[in-house]
Amino acid sequence: MKIYATLADLAADQGKEIGVSDWLQVTQERINQFADATDDHQWIHVDPERTKAELGMETIAHGYLTLSLIPHFTTQIFEVKSLKRLINLGANKIRFSGVVPVNSRIRARVTLSKAVLSQSSLRTVSEFKVEREGTAKPVATAEIITIFYE
Repeated sequence: MKIYATLADLAADQGKEIGVSDWLQVTQERINQFADATDDHQWIHVDPERTKAELGMETIAHGYLTLSLIPHFTTQIFEVKSLKRLINLGANKIRFSGVVPVNSRIRARVTLSKAVLSQSSLRTVSEFKVEREGTAKPVATAEIITIFYE
């Protein structure tokens, strides 16, 4: 994990890769909990027997489950000691470019694409690439927009 003392220190890393999270295994229990939370019970996610019978494969995680793990990954990648609060402003260019089969391990890699520093805040655009263990191509990418306050 990378530790920054201030927002100015984080801003100085504009254009650089900040770091990579730990691997996280995506279990069927997590997939089912996400399905319950979002009312998205499509069988390819929650019915292992049907998915195996009809498609010959394991269930897969929802794309939005993969995206929703970005805050979790972020806490493993960096910290700003002077941070008082942050606001998630949304995302640009979200792409789900691969599947995440049940029990796969995924992690995130983040690059600080843009950093606009003001007197007490920092507005960032960060590129997240979610990788699946054993595959070369990311399974998801997104530009995340955040405002940090100190």
